[in-house]
Order: sequence, then C-alpha cells, then structure tokens
Amino acid sequence: MTDQNQTPEGTEAEASPETAAAESPEARIQALEAELAQIRDQHLRALADMENLRRRAQREVEDAGKYAVTKFARDVLAVSDNLERAAQAVPPEKRGGDPLVDQLAQGVDMTLSSFRQTLETHGIRRVDPLGERFDSKLHQAMMEVEDRTKPAGTVVQVLQTGYVIADRLLRPAMVAVSRGGPKEGAPAPETPGSRVDTSA
Repeated sequence: MTDQNQTPEGTEAEASPETAAAESPEARIQALEAELAQIRDQHLRALADMENLRRRAQREVEDAGKYAVTKFARDVLAVSDNLERAAQAVPPEKRGGDPLVDQLAQGVDMTLSSFRQTLETHGIRRVDPLGERFDSKLHQAMMEVEDRTKPAGTVVQVLQTGYVIADRLLRPAMVAVSRGGPKEGAPAPETPGSRVDTSA
C-alpha cells in the first residue's frame, strides 16, 4: 500500500518558484551590481575623506609656517613700543640744538627702523588706523573724544600701535574714537580694514 504522505520521487529536487528566481543568473547579476555600487560608493567616500584629510594637513603645515613666531612676536612688541617712545621723546622741532642729543635720536630712529624691517621680514606689520573708521576686529576703543569736526566713530588718536601677523590680528590697536560729529552719509564697507604701515 502506497503511503499517501510520501513525496513522489524527484519532487524533492524541485525548488519553489521564489528559490528558483533567486538563483537565476539575472537575479545574481542584479545582486552583484548592487553590491558593486555599494562598494563604489564606499570607495568614493573614502577618497573624499582622504582628500579632506590631506587638505587639512596641508593647511595646518602652512599655518604652522605662518604663525610659528606668534608667541615670540607678542613678547617682542614691547621692545618696539619702547623704541617708539624713545624716538618720540625728542620731537623733530627740538633736534639740531645739541649734537649729542641729535646723535642719540638718530641712533634710536635707525634702531627702530631696523627693528620694523625685521618684523616685516617675519610677516609682522603695524596697523595705523589714525583717521579711519573704528573697526572692532582690529581696534580696541579705550576712550571717546568729543570732536564735532570728524564723523562719529573715527579714530582720532592711537594710544598703542596694533600689529597683524600674516592675516591674523596679533595685537589690537588701542585707540581713542570721536563722538558728537556728523553721522557718516554712506554705510561703512563690510570689511573696512585699517591702513597697514609698511614703511620702515
């Protein structure tokens, strides 16, 4: 007597239509193409990450070269300040009376000029904002001066010279700003900046 539940011979080898479709060459090609697209996407992302890392490293190396002397530069600015005070101690109108004083003033002027040239060589420049519009990015206002002859917000006195190194602020210029004067007719430019003194 034949078992009703027994599977007929050969039917075990037959797969369901879903299994057969999954194992078809077309389906296999589609699966491989999807896997290839995923690998290609991962590869492109890895290349982009490597390029970003290379650019960041290059920028850090360039910054290190530009700003390596920043701390030293801040320390020697006091020397420049003292030389400027010494040069201003004998104004031009008082020179010519005493040869010794003249020689001393000339020596201070030459030393200051040489010092400024050395700073310039290392990318350190003076910021001279006298007569310009106050810029909080480069200047530090120490006081306001009543002056109705100049537009409000004009730098009327520089109390301490400012400096920049490359394109970064090293020390803000300490300034006195006018008030009470007429308002400026035209709006200030987006980045007014300050005159950078490149004279020796």
